Amino acid sequence: MGSAAADRAGTPPPLYRLTPDYTKLLPGLPPRLEQRIQERVIRLYGEIEADAITNEIDRLVRVHNAHKSDELEAWEQGFDPRERFTEKDVILITYGDLILSESRPPLRTLADFAEVFFRGLITTLHVLPFYPYSSDRGFSVIDYRAVDPRLGSWDDVATLKKSFKLMFDGVFNHVSSQSRWFEEFLAGNPEERETFIAFSRGLAIDDDRLKLVLRPRTSSVLTRFETLRGPRFVWTTFSPDQIDLNFHNPKVLLRILDILLYYVRHGADLVRLDAITYIWAELGTSCAHLEQTHEVVRLFRDVLDAAAPDVALVTETNVPHADNITYFGTGDDEAQMVYNFALPPLVLHTFLTGDASVLSRWATGLEPPSETTAFFNFLDSHDGIGLLGARGILSSEEIDGICRVTRQRGGFVSERSDSDGSRSPYELNITWFSALNPEDAGEPRDLQIDRFIASRAVALALRGVPGIYLPSLIGSKNDLEAVVETGSKRSINRTRIHEDRLFAAFLSNPESTGYQIARRYLDLIEKRVAEPCFHPAAPQRVVPIDDRVFSLLRISRDGSRRVWCLVNVTPEPLDLDLPLAAQGLSEPLSDLLTGHPASARIHLAPYQVAWLH
Repeated sequence: MGSAAADRAGTPPPLYRLTPDYTKLLPGLPPRLEQRIQERVIRLYGEIEADAITNEIDRLVRVHNAHKSDELEAWEQGFDPRERFTEKDVILITYGDLILSESRPPLRTLADFAEVFFRGLITTLHVLPFYPYSSDRGFSVIDYRAVDPRLGSWDDVATLKKSFKLMFDGVFNHVSSQSRWFEEFLAGNPEERETFIAFSRGLAIDDDRLKLVLRPRTSSVLTRFETLRGPRFVWTTFSPDQIDLNFHNPKVLLRILDILLYYVRHGADLVRLDAITYIWAELGTSCAHLEQTHEVVRLFRDVLDAAAPDVALVTETNVPHADNITYFGTGDDEAQMVYNFALPPLVLHTFLTGDASVLSRWATGLEPPSETTAFFNFLDSHDGIGLLGARGILSSEEIDGICRVTRQRGGFVSERSDSDGSRSPYELNITWFSALNPEDAGEPRDLQIDRFIASRAVALALRGVPGIYLPSLIGSKNDLEAVVETGSKRSINRTRIHEDRLFAAFLSNPESTGYQIARRYLDLIEKRVAEPCFHPAAPQRVVPIDDRVFSLLRISRDGSRRVWCLVNVTPEPLDLDLPLAAQGLSEPLSDLLTGHPASARIHLAPYQVAWLH
């Protein structure tokens, strides 16, 4: 990739007009996509309504195109999907109000902070749901088209967009019970009667069918609400405050497509499809990973390909790895990026056991289906550390071992209901630093920092785009006070911090753990984004040399460069003989991270990371 393409890849596209221009030629669906969309609509809704639905999708695309400036249209003409993601891409995950100030709204504070600390290192900000909400820290959306006034305004989002690409959340599986849509449903508005999945009797679904439903919670799937027409039992996959939308109703699909394009016009370069696994409910099935679900994702993709080809879909599906990667589709018809949910528990297992063999075997087969797709390589998030991605890779005993350590280190284990009525671990609620490091083991602080940085280096080296949850940049520890205060176990890793304290205690205090972690973490990122071997489409090869080492070779797309990434996953020093010739390398070598010379006989200190080239 040339430097011009690299510069372009890290640059946000021009902004949309907020006022449409209906005087110019407004293209709708290209014939190829129009036919494909109609075929998908027929499969979902039948032939009778297919023309009307497809025509409405075409209208939505034309309206969207009316908002494009000449500069944006020209920018789209030069867009190359093979360069959608590059080695320069790093995504920072944060709530809009994790950093607070006295004088500015949180989104403006975030923009100022990111501009100072992350410009040139972080290309994309994933600001978790910033819409008005009633629960679940933003994921129970009251109004899809508004910015929570406690966070700021659309002008503040536009300020973020000036320097960074943005990922928005598409919380399209459900809405808040306080949303206008659901309030109108309760009031008997016939326009909203089929917006939700509702039954007049609580026993309308027999137990055998309910047991088939795959859910990440232990609460009842049906919640009773009093309506103008009497009691209704409404489908609620996640909580009584999160009301599932009924995608059997094509009007729901069209509403959501309209919102999807609205997000694009307001700055979304990526749209994260939250809980997309459960978006289509079909009695008598698991209501997860259904063909209709994939068809909806394909429709989202088709509409974006027609209206905003530079915008990517990102699927968030905390499920076993084999199911998770199906959301890539064929590599050109579903998500361009998939959360790599197997990675966090596998990396955690690796560092808790000092054995990289399971991680290495799994990574050997880790390859996206096309050069325009990429894994989203994250280790922790606002929710915690999901476990389902490792099912079938780690044994039940190994997963139980991770859970046991989590509880010992002050964290929690959330469970879900299984089809046989039992419960099983679903998610670890603990910060990444606390999960790796015992609080009272008497270990040197430097060793714990080394362990933390070594684990993060795995995600930075693997093929894909790295995602970093903001609290991990300073090695945040468990916030048990927040858990008590909110009553939510997930609050353990969602601590807000005032910008003055952030600077004083962490970012300007060389003696603090947070300063040490941030400095070393950002240095790793700086080295990564300058190295073409880390392009998401650049090949990788796991090179087994010792179970105590995670060993990965990255090769530039043109084959001219190689970087051998080594991570000692143990607290013990190691001496290794590297088969350089077999990996296309020869002496003299140097370490990208330190600039120091290296040779085939290498010494790795405890938890040392080396990137040899």
